[in-house]
Amino acid sequence: MLGAIGLDEAQESAYRALVALGAAELGELADRLAVTEEDAARLLRRLEGHGLVAQSSARPGRWVVAPPAVALSALLTSRRHALEQAELAAAVLAAEFRSEAAEPAVHDLVEVVTGAGAVAQRFLQLQFGAESEVCALVTGQPVAVSGADNDAEADAARRGVVYRVVLERDAVTGQSGLTELAAALDRDEQVRVVPRVPTKLVVADRTLAMVPLGRRAEPAALVVHASGLLEALMELFEGVWRQAMPLRLEPGGILAEDRDGQPDGTDLRILSLLLAGLTDTSTAKQLDLGLRTVQRRVKRLMEIAGVSTRLQLGWHAYERGWIARDGARAAPGGPSGPGPAGRPRTDTS
Repeated sequence: MLGAIGLDEAQESAYRALVALGAAELGELADRLAVTEEDAARLLRRLEGHGLVAQSSARPGRWVVAPPAVALSALLTSRRHALEQAELAAAVLAAEFRSEAAEPAVHDLVEVVTGAGAVAQRFLQLQFGAESEVCALVTGQPVAVSGADNDAEADAARRGVVYRVVLERDAVTGQSGLTELAAALDRDEQVRVVPRVPTKLVVADRTLAMVPLGRRAEPAALVVHASGLLEALMELFEGVWRQAMPLRLEPGGILAEDRDGQPDGTDLRILSLLLAGLTDTSTAKQLDLGLRTVQRRVKRLMEIAGVSTRLQLGWHAYERGWIARDGARAAPGGPSGPGPAGRPRTDTS
């Protein structure tokens, strides 16, 4: 418990024993700790160096404990000051690094990490260093990193880091997969599933990514810094994310795909009319809806698609088959496309 102020387990035990006694002879303390007098003397000298104990001036050989409220507060203040100095030094070094890395050499844009231990350590560093978002593609075959052994996600969640994770369907089979998924959902992580992900991938704050290096004798990975390659990896993630289905755990730990978040018939009719060129107001009148209803539904569709603009929403609608490119009905109960001369049809059957 007192390791944070520089005491090891033996020193802490000796200090606690002396606190309980108030003062003690060397032999008495050695008996209480079940150590030799030489070891007890060594411990006392170390505690004396911390200002926690002192030899009695009235009775040589007798050791007196310093008042903990005073002695420990002094140590804590000293440690706190040292940590503040270390934090300041870290900030200065980070600024120097950013300055030097403003135009990094090509060979510095990609690191090669080899060995299971090194890969796992780099993976944890990437998450512990995240400040706003971590995006990940997860397969069902972890090699160097096991989710059950990873506390970085819980730490990041406490710091407000948002997680968006796409799981390969095999990754959630079995009791261990369900346990890890339940823990992730409890941390408010956004989790989706697809039949298969193209590769394992983790991206922190859109500035640093890690991707494995194929089949090798030992685990290895690439760490990719800000570059065109990183942008391509982020686009890969976003593409898989848009195609994936949200996951939820129902009462009793039953895993279910959240299909409630998919667009309904009214959503698709709104999309069809907007893509045909109608304004929000015209679309609302055409479908006998309120303007705010149309705008609210469009906003919800953008959230489902994971996009930030209506142009992206239109592209997503075509890619997912919500709206047919030729204007034909996309799905049973879906929207009708534009009629002759680009005029939107008015049927809603």
